[in-house]
Amino acid sequence: MAECPQWQLSWSRNSGRPNFTIFALYAYLGFITGTCLNQSRVMQSYFNFREHRTSYRQETLAGVTTFFTLAYIIVVNPAILAAAGIPKGPSMTATILTSIFGTLLMAVYAKRPFAVAPYMGENAFIAYTVVQTLGYSWQTAMAAIFIGGVLFTLITIGGLRQWLAEAIPGSLKHSFSGGIGLFLAFLGLSEMGIVTLGVPGAPVQLGNIAQLPVLLSLGGLFLTAVLLIQRVTGAILAGIVATTALFLLTGLVPLPATAFSMPPSIEPIFMQIDLQGAMTWGFACVIISVLVMDFVDTMGTLFGLASRANLLDEKDNLPEIEKPMLVDALSTIAASLFGTTTAGVYIESAAGIEQGGKTGFTALVVAALFALALFFSPVLTIVPPFAYGPALVIVGMFMLQSVTKMDFTDYSELLPAFLTIALMIFTFNIGVGMTAGFIAYVLLKLFTGRVREVRGGMWILALLSFTFYLFYPYH
Repeated sequence: MAECPQWQLSWSRNSGRPNFTIFALYAYLGFITGTCLNQSRVMQSYFNFREHRTSYRQETLAGVTTFFTLAYIIVVNPAILAAAGIPKGPSMTATILTSIFGTLLMAVYAKRPFAVAPYMGENAFIAYTVVQTLGYSWQTAMAAIFIGGVLFTLITIGGLRQWLAEAIPGSLKHSFSGGIGLFLAFLGLSEMGIVTLGVPGAPVQLGNIAQLPVLLSLGGLFLTAVLLIQRVTGAILAGIVATTALFLLTGLVPLPATAFSMPPSIEPIFMQIDLQGAMTWGFACVIISVLVMDFVDTMGTLFGLASRANLLDEKDNLPEIEKPMLVDALSTIAASLFGTTTAGVYIESAAGIEQGGKTGFTALVVAALFALALFFSPVLTIVPPFAYGPALVIVGMFMLQSVTKMDFTDYSELLPAFLTIALMIFTFNIGVGMTAGFIAYVLLKLFTGRVREVRGGMWILALLSFTFYLFYPYH
């Protein structure tokens, strides 16, 4: 496609000029850290430690657990986006900077124990569908991310996203948590090598459990389970560390050549947004797809995590939901400027919640560790999927408990919830499960004469879901 005009801003530490973005983030992080150290009582009050019955130790442990469970994004996101032509080095820096920005904002503004990072799924959509299949440049794809973030910011400030969220029935909200739980468990089993790709007629099959990496991963799962049963604090994190140590001792994972490295400059991808190339009718389907995918992913993850963390009120709504939603929207804008894809709340935050994370201080710890990761990425990248896979399985088990809150006697409530859970797993797509649930709920209520039970916002969600399937990149 023809090259289009782009926004550009040139600066680089290699050219002798300071990396102002990293400097600003570290200055902000230093301010927050100083407040923690010098005004601990103020911080306890700010994050409502007493009300949430938590402590610095508990929140810190939760933050460390969350970080190590999702640290893979530092390596995986650049690897996927490389297929779109985005250089890996700058992409890794952009991934970390986006995570710092979003998670810091979640900590100090929304005060929730949720980590924010570039979404998996959306990155593959941009790389393989928008760029490779549709033929757009990655700079034009970044324009879709930017426009989506701006639109989400506007509708969040206007209260529309909160109104839509509160229109979702409790049965579907609880199914989000259960579905995401099984999704995580399936992902974890895949990372452990226990579940692998199958053959036509049998999509998945048992992996080779006689291989040493799989056996060590199973040992990590067993160790984590034993520690949990014995109620050992930090069981999930201990399992990750112990399994990684075994891989190092057996030589399956080599020690990094160096523990410290300067972050690559993001100059080649910073603010490379091709707005002019996005101003076509043909590109509208890409923008709509980004909007719907971001909305359903964020909604499902927020309610799933909030349900597990007991943050939902008596009406199954998340109080002040507009705050984490605004963080999600602003993080997406920042992501596009840094040169990466849609960002939002990560389901791996559930690992920290299971370790006792209840407040924004957990997110603050995660942000601090992401900041360190800018300079210690060689160390973090030695944690193999076999080590964090067991953690995902355990967290999935915990999140599945929310299905007990669903009404199993009302099939008009149960069937949409079941479809949500089943399709999340069997299509390996959280958005597909959620949108199917929205459509099924409205249709069943309509054709069983119970249409009055459907709130106005659900009709809009069903319409958006229909649009999602209309523009879905089918293979």
